[in-house]
Amino acid sequence: MNQSTVPKLLYCERSEIKILQKNRFIPATILTIVAAIWGVGFIAMKTTLARIDVYSFLAWRFSIATLLLIIFRPSALKKINSKFLFKGLLVGLFLGSGYIFQSLGLTKTTVGKTGFITGLYVVFTPLVAYVLLRTKVSRWDWFSTLLAALGLGLLSFNGISVGVGETLVLISAFLFAIHIIALGHWASDMDIYALTITQLGACALLTSGAALINGFRTPSDKGVWSAVIFTAIFATAIAFIIQTWAQSFMPATTVAVILTLESVFAAIFGVIVLNESLTFRIGTGGLLVLIAMYTIIIMDGRKKKFEVTYHD
Repeated sequence: MNQSTVPKLLYCERSEIKILQKNRFIPATILTIVAAIWGVGFIAMKTTLARIDVYSFLAWRFSIATLLLIIFRPSALKKINSKFLFKGLLVGLFLGSGYIFQSLGLTKTTVGKTGFITGLYVVFTPLVAYVLLRTKVSRWDWFSTLLAALGLGLLSFNGISVGVGETLVLISAFLFAIHIIALGHWASDMDIYALTITQLGACALLTSGAALINGFRTPSDKGVWSAVIFTAIFATAIAFIIQTWAQSFMPATTVAVILTLESVFAAIFGVIVLNESLTFRIGTGGLLVLIAMYTIIIMDGRKKKFEVTYHD
């Protein structure tokens, strides 16, 4: 990959790449920050969605994020040819569809069940990667994946039942897994900034269409606008650029495990901001997710799965 395929915002010099190669925790740490941002975003949405429907919120969120990225770097649009557009829209289709199915399911089941079932993308990711790409999944990968799933269960799951809502959220988890795999498969060969614009643009179109069908609404007050702007800038534009960049360095399964920290941060911020209770079960679940993340990063490093490309 030459320098022209990497946006200046994310471009790494050879010396910086060597640091990344030696210290595999740098991209992992940056992804952890993304998970923290999404955890805060979850709290922002939870306190806002009573005043605006989900589809309108998502449509504003993705539309503003896409527009901001274009305004910040309009030259990235020149890199989008027909082949690039197809891949970017396909990645965005998986992501946007995941959000829509998740939102539909959320209206028919509890927040706790939605959080747990959505997090099952951490299990689907290695399975789908093996089926579609024949990606090897080691025993340590499976151990970390299942440990993270167990942690998610302790964090958010209450009772076992399968209905329409749970089924819809399960479909969203599968779509999120495909998004992670497709993004990881193509990110290293495409302009990261332009790819982010394309996939978020696809999400904006999908969610806007859903919002129009159900009655598109404008945020009703400053509080709703604040949540929309925060999630658009930090939880969408910046977060997905970072995720796309990190996936050009890290295996999809590793990324999936790290991103399960979103549930941990959501629980932490729920205690701090919403005065929710911190129980032994929730604390244990968060600890298991942290152990899973640490384990998969360490083992990936030992097996030299952490691949880095030099940019000349």
